[in-house]
Amino acid sequence: MTSDPEEQVRLQGYGEMTLRTAVETFMLLAPRQRSEAAIFRVRDGVRLAQSEVAELASHWGISPAPNVRSPKLVPEQHWQDVVRGMVREAPLPSLLVAFLVGVLVARR
Repeated sequence: MTSDPEEQVRLQGYGEMTLRTAVETFMLLAPRQRSEAAIFRVRDGVRLAQSEVAELASHWGISPAPNVRSPKLVPEQHWQDVVRGMVREAPLPSLLVAFLVGVLVARR
């Protein structure tokens, strides 16, 4: 097993880098991309096994990227919350113009 963090390796699709950088980059990939990626030693062209990379990551304290939940599983915001968020982020002149337009529309 390769354990020198400064050894030069090639991460498929990312180029040459040190082993530690390759393991960190590898662990940040989504699970599907991680299963398709590979790390090769530059000195002899040998591919590191997924279990070897996972063992190196745990040895160096590198955790995999958290699984991101689907946006469909996040509860929808109510329209009042959306409007409050827009008002908090809007600049003051825009709010004044919107208020005056609202007053004009309401009077008609």
